[in-house]
Amino acid sequence: MIGTLLNVATILVGGGLGLLLGAKLSERLKDTVIAGLGLFTLVYGVSLFLKTENSLIVLGSILIGVLVGEWLHIEDGLMHLGIWLEGRFNNKKTEGQNKNFIKGFVTAALVFCVGPMAILGSIQDGLTGNYNTLAVKSILDGFAAMAFASSLGVGVLFSSAIVLLYQGAITLLAGTVQNVITTSMMNELSAAGGVILVAIAISSLLEIKKIRTGSFLPALLFAPLIVWIVSLFK
Repeated sequence: MIGTLLNVATILVGGGLGLLLGAKLSERLKDTVIAGLGLFTLVYGVSLFLKTENSLIVLGSILIGVLVGEWLHIEDGLMHLGIWLEGRFNNKKTEGQNKNFIKGFVTAALVFCVGPMAILGSIQDGLTGNYNTLAVKSILDGFAAMAFASSLGVGVLFSSAIVLLYQGAITLLAGTVQNVITTSMMNELSAAGGVILVAIAISSLLEIKKIRTGSFLPALLFAPLIVWIVSLFK
């Protein structure tokens, strides 16, 4: 759990610095920073997708994942959680500020949790106590939190709670995952995560088209599951 706690700490520190800097930055500069993060997230997502060994598996996991995600109302759940946190901890009541709080919380939570480093790093931390991967992720997330918070506000800091629950759960379940997961499963999981990151970039950061990205999250479970099912018929 050391790696996950370190990750949470860097998000809080980076986000706090971002809030301090945000008050001194112009709206034009903030918009440009978010656009830069959006472009990086988009390219990084594409690079993860290119790790796939079978794009049809990724397509299947995305389609099934979206169906399950919409059935479970995951996107709505994240939004409601953001609204609840905003109501409890944010004293700013204008409509624009409320939207920024929720957007910052949801966007940061998805970016910090989607990707192979969060999963692989948590597994390594749980199995061997080696948290080097999560340490690297912590540095990246700290800088990302700084950039997000400077533009999207205090909601970014509360995404650290989702990181704690998500990575902490994977760390605790690492023993079970070790006996099941294979390289092919991780490749397809990474590829599915890449698609989700592209969706986050298009929807939340570049604001090209609104996408209910939270509903895509079950694809991270179905990608390795489909790989396992396909392996049974080989």
